[in-house]
Amino acid sequence: MCTVVPISLTVGANRIVPTVAIPYPLGNPALDPADEKELRRKLVEKALKALQTEVTEQTVFKDE
Repeated sequence: MCTVVPISLTVGANRIVPTVAIPYPLGNPALDPADEKELRRKLVEKALKALQTEVTEQTVFKDE
């Protein structure tokens, strides 16, 4: 999970899940608590799916 995809590509990460922003990679304090919890859950679920996905080259798991 990363906030700056080009850096992750440069260092050779094989599974890359983009997150929200540098100061708050897994959240957004501007959202109300329920919406922020939903955002966090979706990001974690996307990361878990990425870990379960077989890859042969660098893969960026974008929003579906």
